[in-house]
Order: sequence, then structure tokens, then C-alpha cells
Amino acid sequence: MDNGRESIHRKVFFIFTLYNTSNHNDQLKLGARSPEEAARWIHSFQEVALKGGPGMGDNLVGCFKSRWQSFRFSGSSRINHSNSIDWTLCSSTQMDPVTSDVIAPSSWTIFGCQNGLRLFKEAKDREFHVKQWDDHPAIMAVGVVDGTSEAIFQTLMSLGPSRSEWDFCFYKGSLVEHLDGHTDIIHKQLYNNWLPWGMKRRDLLLRRYWRREDDGTYVILYHSVFHKKCPPQKGYIRACLKSGGYVISPVNHGKQSVVKHMLAIDWKFWKSYLRPSSARSITIRMLGRVAALREMFRAKLGNYTSPDFSSGELTRNIRLNQTEGASTVDFRILTGDGRTKENITEEMEKTPSEHGSLVSLNDASDEFFDFPEPSDYDQSENILTPDFGPDMYSQDIRQPKLSTAAGFVKRLHDLAVQKKGYMDLQEMVREDCIPCCYGTTLPKDPTCTLASSWTAADPTTFLIRGENYLEDHKKVKANSTLMQMVAADWLKSDKREDDLGGRPGSIVQKYAAQGGPEFFFIVNIQVPGSTTYSLALYYVMNTPVADAPLLESFIKGDDAYRNSRFKLIPYISKGSWIVKQSVGKKACLIGQALEINYFHGENYLELGIDIGSSTVARGVVSLVLGYLSNLVIEMAFLVQANTSEELPEYLLGTCRLDHLDASKAVLLKR
Repeated sequence: MDNGRESIHRKVFFIFTLYNTSNHNDQLKLGARSPEEAARWIHSFQEVALKGGPGMGDNLVGCFKSRWQSFRFSGSSRINHSNSIDWTLCSSTQMDPVTSDVIAPSSWTIFGCQNGLRLFKEAKDREFHVKQWDDHPAIMAVGVVDGTSEAIFQTLMSLGPSRSEWDFCFYKGSLVEHLDGHTDIIHKQLYNNWLPWGMKRRDLLLRRYWRREDDGTYVILYHSVFHKKCPPQKGYIRACLKSGGYVISPVNHGKQSVVKHMLAIDWKFWKSYLRPSSARSITIRMLGRVAALREMFRAKLGNYTSPDFSSGELTRNIRLNQTEGASTVDFRILTGDGRTKENITEEMEKTPSEHGSLVSLNDASDEFFDFPEPSDYDQSENILTPDFGPDMYSQDIRQPKLSTAAGFVKRLHDLAVQKKGYMDLQEMVREDCIPCCYGTTLPKDPTCTLASSWTAADPTTFLIRGENYLEDHKKVKANSTLMQMVAADWLKSDKREDDLGGRPGSIVQKYAAQGGPEFFFIVNIQVPGSTTYSLALYYVMNTPVADAPLLESFIKGDDAYRNSRFKLIPYISKGSWIVKQSVGKKACLIGQALEINYFHGENYLELGIDIGSSTVARGVVSLVLGYLSNLVIEMAFLVQANTSEELPEYLLGTCRLDHLDASKAVLLKR
């Protein structure tokens, strides 16, 4: 498991955990000095675990012992960290060379070029020839930087003094709260000397999420939030970043990187006639930081790494408690007004909190709320004085129109206050059949006009391994699916709902009672938390399973084999840039990233995918949930083919989910 960034004794480490899937208390937490090194160790451990077999233990020890010196936690400065590690000695698995497994038109159109950066604007609904700009358009700058993606990532993540070498907008920053290794809340104060004359200084309170892709690409995403520890600051007007971030992709054998920087930001103007042109020009000027970043790396000959952890970053001094089951962590957190809160002690249980649920994420809604969408533009800069405090925000926060994950969770928790939502929910529950008729709770709509519905996605949208993939590494369009999607469930409960196919009254059991030849393949995606949501997708095969040897091997194989082969291709065909970037369009071996529980019956195989078992997945889903009703989500499922006999690949099935509504999930009664 990838646990992300942690600060230990004022040094940043990238942590990952080895654990026993049958006993999560049996675990070993390790750390590396760079995300690349951590990713290589994770990949090597996964490969060895999959291969297994006699003699592998000796090879593993011999391979790892020679490299342990550069990997282990140590404060010694005598260790040479510049030595490269030849990981091919321990790893033979080849990564897919393409960065996308989806055929989709670009949603960006170029409109200019400045300082060597190409400038793009987002064309909504694929209308590329519309000349009119939105009030707060999504604009992206793209440039090539002479540096590794890892070095650029480390530079962008720093909030310390080194940022002044390239970020001409940035005055100072601090970390308000560390949520997990991939997510935190940060506060940025901006200079005003780059802003138009007379414009007051702006600041941003952001939720920051990051992840590393298998090909070495780094994604950093931001959006504005409200946090009680960082109210509006004296002398600053708080701008609203609707979505933004960076994508850093390695090119030229990793020596250079393509950096994409996107912003969609409301600068909170009060004069309406200034809004369209001035706001756009300020955003474009801010995107020019990519050119400054490029020139800094060029001056450093591509070897720049951030020398500081930053004055505003979270400082953790970890003392391992000798008592069994817990460790003590001391925090020093900079609050929004610059004061330091010291010696805040929290007990960290050594139980598998990373694998259990999203309760910790839900609890975070007590600390920060996602920024509400602006409803008007009559806020004057003179009105936003130091008297503008949390009380003025509170009215907006209580409104149901919150944009992302924590606001979504907060809205669910406050259903009793929001009577209309509460009444609709109760009416919906009364109309549903209890006990639930599994396989009927989410309606089908081939026209794609009904909200909170499903249909099959076009299989030609997705790329799969071709017949000669082992030689040419080329992927081809899928033409069809092996199975047909016949039903879907959208459920919620106070616990995880497993083995839906084996429950009385389900669509699977109805077919089993008729004694037909149908075989069902069920994908049950589970999002745990104070309320657990389950999205179950039902696929049926009318021909004998023996006619598809790869699928037959998957059904009859053990869990380790299944985890190494089951693959998902995600695609957000309609939604905001920040969600599309968080999800991606690259095939993923789900069993290598998440825990899957398998339930096998006479005429079905069900996969229970636990989203809560991964920090990275929790971060992605928490973001997606907030935008859920505005998204069109497409997915394809397949069993990965690794040998020439198994190639070419084929899709098991696809699905398209239109504008899912959490309030329409069917509540299951115990």
C-alpha cells in the first residue's frame, strides 16, 4: 500500500506498507527518500509476491540487501544518494507504453502562445468553435521543462523559501491540516505586485491531492475549501479556485518533462465590467509560472531539487511508543493567523485504518468544507474587510449547493436539517421494495437522458492489447464485449454489502432457479464510510464459460491469480478537468491497488472492490463524489492477457453511468 508523503524529524519520506491480507495487524511500514524509489520498491515487492515459488526468497534477499543502504531511514549525510539503482535486476514486468487506454476527443483548444508556453482553453460539450468565454474559464499552459518529473514534483509541492526562485505570485504558504499521505489543506498568500493596479492582495485556501502514475507522471490537484482553522485573513481577499493543478509527464527517457498547469479561478472582482477580460488576463499571467519554472531548471541544468521542506509544512516528530498497539505523534501546526499550536498529541492505532473505511475522511468534514459555488458577483473589495469572518461563510456553508467531497458528506449528515432532501429520501425509501430486489435499483436508459441511470458504453472507446502485443506493444480498439450488461444496483447501508448475487430474490438467483445456462459476472464497487455506498454492475454470459479459456482460468483461479489479472479502464466522458485528471484514462490492475473479496456461486462470480483499502483511491473517490451528479462515468472490465496464447484481449463488459445521485441510492434495511 502506498501511504504517500510523511515528515519524520523534519525530513520528507515516501511511505508504503507491506501487510498480510488475512491479518492487517501483521504489517511492516517502510519509507524511501523519493517517490520514484518508493514506487520501484512497491513494484518489486508486488512482482515477487505474484511470482512466488521456491527459491524466490533467497533471490529477493540477495537483491534487496545490496540496495538497502540507499533505502533505509537514516539521518547520516555520508550515504551517497546520487547512485542510480538498476531495478531491472529485480524486475522484468513491462509497463504499457501508452498513457491512455481510451479513445476520446480532446476537450482543449489552443488560443495562443506566450513565453514559449502553449495556451489552451477548455471547450465545454466539445463545442470547439464557440468564441465566447465563460466568466471563470478553465485555461491551461503547456511547456517542456529540462528536469525529471520527480524533481519538478518536489519543487511544486514545496511551500518554503525555495519557491521564490520561480513562483513570482507566491508570498508565503502554510499547511493547515495533513489529511493523509496524498491529501492536505494548504494556505497560500499571494503578492499583489503582479496584479492590476489597485487590486488588493489575494489568498487561497486549497485542498491539495497528489498521486504518481506507473509511467512516472505526477498529478497535483487543487480546489478551494473552507477550514475553521484558517478564516479569511486581514488585508487579503480570498479567491476561489474552482479547479486547478499540474500534470508532469516524463519525456525523452525521463530527462525532460511536459508540464501542464491548469487554472479555473474566480478572483472575486466587484466591478462587473472588469470580470471577463481582467480575470482572464490575471489567470494567464499566473500560468506564466511554468515559464519561470522552466528557466529555473534550465539554469540549474535540470538537477534542481527543493532544498527545504518549507516553513509552512507540517512537522511531525514521531516517537514510537513501546506499548503495544499505538504510537504517539507530536504535531506543530501553523494556524491561519500565523500562531503555532504545539504538542497536540494524537494516538495512532496500529490497526489497519488505511484498509478499513472512509470514516476519517468523513470526520474531516467537521474541519473543512468545500467552497460553495459563487451565486453572484456583487461582492465588493471594500466589503471584504477584516470583519469578514467565518460567520459570513456559515450561511453559504449550510446551503445544500456544495461542490466536492466533504460538502457532499456534510450534506448527507445534515439531511435532518434539510427537510426537503430528508422528505425526498424518505419517500424514495418507502417506494422501494424491502427486502431489496437486487438488480433493479438503478434504471436502464439507452437514451442517456435520465439522471441516475445506466446503459452499456461503446466498446470501441477502449483500447486493449492486440494479437501481437508482446512484440509490438500496440493496443487496438475493442470491437465488442464477451458479456452483456443486464442490471445495476445503487445501494447504501450502514455496513459493507457483500455477495449480492447470492441473496434471495436477486436477479442471479432468479435465473438459477430456472436452471438456465447463464453465468453472471458481478462487479460490486464499495465506498465505505459512515454510510457505505455500493455500485453493483451485473453482466451475463449465455454461452459456456469453457468457450472463453482466459475467463475460465480467472473464475477457477485463486485470489492471487485473479488480483494479478482483473483490469479496469475508467473514463470520465463528461465532467470537470479536476475530476478527469483524478480518475485518468489508463487501465489499472484493480487487485494490485485495492482489496477485492471474491464470492463464487454455482452460476456467478462476484467481485467486492473495497475502495477504502487504499489511501490513493480514497482521495480520488472523495473528489469524484462531490461532483457525482455532474458526471458521466464510463468503465470497461477485462482479464489481462499476458501470453501469446491468451492474446488478443477482449472486454468482459462496459457500462455508462449518467449523473448518479446519492440521494437516490436505495437504503437497505437489516
